[in-house]
Amino acid sequence: MAKKILKKLKLQIPAGNAVPNQQLGPALGQAGINIGEFISRFNEATKDKKGEIATVEIFVHDDRTFGFTVKTPPVAGLILKAIGVEKGSGKNVLRKVGMITRAQVREIAEKKMPDLNANDIEGAMKIVEGSCRSMGVEMKG
Repeated sequence: MAKKILKKLKLQIPAGNAVPNQQLGPALGQAGINIGEFISRFNEATKDKKGEIATVEIFVHDDRTFGFTVKTPPVAGLILKAIGVEKGSGKNVLRKVGMITRAQVREIAEKKMPDLNANDIEGAMKIVEGSCRSMGVEMKG
């Protein structure tokens, strides 16, 4: 018999470096998940992605077991990493924080393609370009 999913959590956690902090502890505790077990399984699954923020979907089953899937990092995080800045512009029209090339946009779109609602790479690139504009990142090329 298939296990019934009671809860579904979606969190953004540093890949390969999860710790029981203020964000993670209460969220997992309320869902009835063994925090130590989750952290060790998550860190093992994401050790090759250290330095990135991983989006993880956690499924809590009726017998108090859990499973999770790790998604690609958020588009904004990939953009910031590509241009080498800490955060986007609070005033995207007035202040620009950096420049990104068309090749970098394509690379980000290809990485995010499994998680985006796009039919092809061109559509995925448009989504990434929209995120760039809203963050105050200029496109060149």
